[in-house]
Amino acid sequence: MKGWTEEEISNKNLMAPCGLYCGVCGVYLATRDKNEKFRAVMGNLYGTKPEETECLGCMQPDPPEKLYTYCKTCSIRNCVRSKGLYSCHQCKEWPCGLIENFGFPTGLRVMKRAIPVWRPKVAQHGDEKGSVEWARSECERYHCSFCGEPLFRGAQRCRACKKPVADELDGSL
Repeated sequence: MKGWTEEEISNKNLMAPCGLYCGVCGVYLATRDKNEKFRAVMGNLYGTKPEETECLGCMQPDPPEKLYTYCKTCSIRNCVRSKGLYSCHQCKEWPCGLIENFGFPTGLRVMKRAIPVWRPKVAQHGDEKGSVEWARSECERYHCSFCGEPLFRGAQRCRACKKPVADELDGSL
């Protein structure tokens, strides 16, 4: 699939427990692609310095190689780990207050869309394959409907053709 490798799609480090799949995160993509300009844009968006704006997925084992500042202190990530789970799709309490009170409206919309997709994938294929199929569906979703180029979560317009994409995807920031 254009934009992601099979290795990335099956990488559990990128399977954020909340449903914000790290493989489509702008911070991850800027880090993966060594795109300094995009890192600076993402840092400006989230209020971090470009050199601090890097991540290789929020579910990296400890100690993580590169973990974004917000992910280090994420209460959802910490909650899942404290329960011995790796994702909210496994939790009977979802959606809980940690989800409902998430600080970024775009992220909340994505979580409330993604976990209900993840659960049936796991029910159909089993946990391992179902989670990979969920990640694949997230990558498939993030492509421009006009030119087919890969996008990142929260994209407002396609970087390649400039078509507005926010309304098709996650809404306005």
